Amino acid sequence: MSDTTIRVLIADDEVIIRRGLISTVPWERYGMEVVADAPNGTRAWEAFLEHEPEVVITDIVMPGMTGIELIRKIKEYAPRTKALLLSCHRDFEYAKQGIKYGASGYLLKTDFSDEELGDYLEGFRSELRRPGQQAPAKSGGAEVSDADKSVDVEGAIREWLHGIRDRFPAELERLLDGQWRWMREPTVPYLIGCGESGSGEGSDRGGACVDGGGPASAEAEALGATATPGPATCAARLAAGLASAGLCAVAALSGQHVLLLVPQGERQAWNARLCALKAADSQLRWTEGAAFAGASGWLAEVRSLHGRIELETRHRVRIGEWPEPIAAAVRLIVEQADSQLSVAEAAHEVGLSRSHFSTLFKRVVGESFVAFTCRTKLGIASELLAASKLTVQDIADRVGMPDAKYFSKWFKRCTGQTPSHYRTERRMTDTR
Repeated sequence: MSDTTIRVLIADDEVIIRRGLISTVPWERYGMEVVADAPNGTRAWEAFLEHEPEVVITDIVMPGMTGIELIRKIKEYAPRTKALLLSCHRDFEYAKQGIKYGASGYLLKTDFSDEELGDYLEGFRSELRRPGQQAPAKSGGAEVSDADKSVDVEGAIREWLHGIRDRFPAELERLLDGQWRWMREPTVPYLIGCGESGSGEGSDRGGACVDGGGPASAEAEALGATATPGPATCAARLAAGLASAGLCAVAALSGQHVLLLVPQGERQAWNARLCALKAADSQLRWTEGAAFAGASGWLAEVRSLHGRIELETRHRVRIGEWPEPIAAAVRLIVEQADSQLSVAEAAHEVGLSRSHFSTLFKRVVGESFVAFTCRTKLGIASELLAASKLTVQDIADRVGMPDAKYFSKWFKRCTGQTPSHYRTERRMTDTR
């Protein structure tokens, strides 16, 4: 192993997961080498102290020390170490806690793609091996660089969007008085997705993309796109390429999503750039948000765009695949899970007649509005029962049920178990 190789530690109580990651991930592609693996948090902490890896990939639920506690200890000891969580879907609340302690993100153990993991690894390599940047320092070490400050802004945005901390709105005001001063004027946001997509459309709003020959392809190459889909076209590399292309602000919101903000006067030029990128990578897709100006508009529009990520991760919806009225209705269902949204209300909100909306929803989604709403509420309730300490009444409120008794009957009718039985069984499973 050379002095520039990035050291990696993998912690998971399932040996098949550890061995699978070690043997199937092309670590050398990212300038990395797995120096140790561990079956639990305690052993992982010992291995960390011995090898001082720069990247740690850890399961959340492990015997002894959990992955959350492991990350907390690692971040206290070496704050610039990069950490990635492996999570079961029911671990979502724990995953948010891990992000609070400094994890860069999380992957669903049973459902992540090679591209998604590769995107995180590529991002870690870029952050750890910037020109002139030293390896991660322990607490009390070197001063934080300007590059690290930008990474911290990105982290603050993620925390705010996930409801973990609320430090970003104050940070936004500082940025708007400084390097983001241009966002006091009309600004256009884009949410860009990369990686696998079943959609053939490039953009949910704006003009069509022309054939990407000649100058368009040259610009795509200059922005860092490649003709072959892969980690180089995913969030970390894409964000780096966009950031150098003109006046803009860029943040990777997840493993496969990039937030791009540009001056409204540059909108046409940026649409051309995105079309050039899509000519080189047909899997690229994006949504253009409404123009805004100032802090309140920034917060409202970015939160609205982030709802698209929830659709993708929770409901396997790709940007651009569904007609906008149906995508808008699904966003309403997810965002207003604590209400009793009716078909008529949803149809009115998206500007369709009730009958047309019902027919279109079932044809596009594959099930009725009522069935989809029920399944969404059940998924939210199940996650909260398994991964939080909220009372049954609190969870009933979160999914728009009138009281705990009604919620319990509904949950048992749907799952065959009472909420308390389900919670007990899930927690017993997690501790095995």
